[in-house]
Amino acid sequence: MQESLQYKLNKICQNIWNTSRTKLHLAMRHLDNAIYAFQFMPNETTAFLGTDGDCIFYNKKYLIKTYEKGIIYIHRAYIHMILHCLFGHPFHRNGRLIDYWNLACDIVVESILDQWNKEVIHLPVSSQRTRIYDGIKAQTKVLSAEKVYEALLYTRMTEQEFKQLQAEFEVDDHSFWREENRQPNQPPLQQRQKKWEDISNKVQMALQQFSDEAGQDGDLTTETLRLENRKRYQYSDFLRKFSVLREEAAIDLDSFDYNYYTYGLTMYGNMPFIEPQEWRETQKIRDFVIAIDTSMSCSGELIHNFLEETYSILTETDQYFSKVNIHILQCDDQIRDDTLITNPEQMEQYQQEFEVKGYGGTDFRPVFAHVEQLKKEKKLQDLKGLIYFTDGNGTFPEKCPDYDTAFVFMQEDYHDVKVPSWAIKLFLEPYDLAKHQRIDINGGLQ
Repeated sequence: MQESLQYKLNKICQNIWNTSRTKLHLAMRHLDNAIYAFQFMPNETTAFLGTDGDCIFYNKKYLIKTYEKGIIYIHRAYIHMILHCLFGHPFHRNGRLIDYWNLACDIVVESILDQWNKEVIHLPVSSQRTRIYDGIKAQTKVLSAEKVYEALLYTRMTEQEFKQLQAEFEVDDHSFWREENRQPNQPPLQQRQKKWEDISNKVQMALQQFSDEAGQDGDLTTETLRLENRKRYQYSDFLRKFSVLREEAAIDLDSFDYNYYTYGLTMYGNMPFIEPQEWRETQKIRDFVIAIDTSMSCSGELIHNFLEETYSILTETDQYFSKVNIHILQCDDQIRDDTLITNPEQMEQYQQEFEVKGYGGTDFRPVFAHVEQLKKEKKLQDLKGLIYFTDGNGTFPEKCPDYDTAFVFMQEDYHDVKVPSWAIKLFLEPYDLAKHQRIDINGGLQ
């Protein structure tokens, strides 16, 4: 009898999920790759439902009760979990506080769903949500969980207020995101992450293909997916692109065999068989150019942040030669300043005393012409590349230079910037802006 009842409950639940999946497929063809990416598994360890990126786990009684309330709530939860996976939320916590990260992810997903004009998932938006969304929109056009997480950390809230926010936005059980809670026979976290990176890229392409059908909803999701899907570089790795191989005076402890060395000392006193080489080849930064766009569109605060990060990487990761040759150019539509840095002390002093010079228009061509002149004058003999910090709103040179060029964008809001095909494009997050954002749960973000 009990087995028969469980069989019927399982059958009912599978029918609910299949019905929901079919209706979502008909309404949102651009999400097909994601909609059909799950298996459905009953699980009594959760009070409601959740996903690990491979399965959707659900409490059977909760699912049936929610269905009786209205299948739209099933649709909504289904798409809610899909967006979590598309944006990489289960895989990018990286040591962040669990409760704050969970809430940030839910706010991002629900804010997108509340703006979608789709009948199958549309629910009335509460006044509290509207205030929160308005506050967030005042700070950023394209949301990310990282930005909302930082804002939550710097928001003064009582425990009760925080729980109110959780209750407002919580839809699914995020405990399945943790690797330690992996279910039996489920793929490891890395495999699930790779799966959703692939799906996310396919969905982004589908959104562009079905742009007329997706409409404004597609535009909003595409922008968020672009933010999540763009390749995230570590800036320290990025600087290594501009390193050159040179010999440096230092003992190379890896170039000889300790056995022969100690045998010689034992047998003949102070006569080792092999001496370590006193020169070694290393890859470190020798000559490169940092160009800083000081036009009206680049704020002084972002420039200072960029310089601080660059200085920190150069000094902390031992990327310097004992002598370097770094030209830091300030430029708008012309060269405003050229400062030569030859050691870490000068870099630190420059960063501390930096004052913006310029505020004109933006033209990238004078920088490249100036670099060519420095090369002709033999002031740049080992030039590996040029790093150009800018907002991208300027005239690019038509000719490809004979050295690597990277345009670095540090923007609070992501938007695609077209650079020449020969250039590297890199986005960096602003480092200190999040500290000035706080959520007022009565009035949004302040």
